Amino acid sequence: MGEPVTTAETFPQLLLESQLCFPLYAGARRVVNAYTPFLRPLGLTYTQYIVFLCLWEYGETTVGDLCARLYLDNGTITPLVKRMEQEGYVTRCRCREDERVVKVRLTEKGWALREQAREIPMQVGSCVTLSREDALQLHRLLYRLLEGKTE
Repeated sequence: MGEPVTTAETFPQLLLESQLCFPLYAGARRVVNAYTPFLRPLGLTYTQYIVFLCLWEYGETTVGDLCARLYLDNGTITPLVKRMEQEGYVTRCRCREDERVVKVRLTEKGWALREQAREIPMQVGSCVTLSREDALQLHRLLYRLLEGKTE
């Protein structure tokens, strides 16, 4: 039967370096991991942190809106918010107009955490080895990708 021909010769589209998904995945992991030393003292995971970012921005929102804004599913957000409620950071309540909708609101403790977290973006930013211009371009391109825009 002989030696199989290498992928590079016959299937270049299957090379790891040909994939857009791989540098996105590996880069995202690297950036998310850069947050860990700054979030650990606050007792937060990265996913909890981005939920807090959303709540600090909007004050009160629904679980559905959190899912949409964070590109996460209900199965990820719901247990996370329940745990944040148990820790005293948020309250949850059903919407009077539609009982299927769950509203999430920060408590005083949740708002107080914002003060402790305020330097995290700058701290993590200093760990990213891109120029400001490249970082802004990457940010813009990633949002275009998320929004499904082709221009």
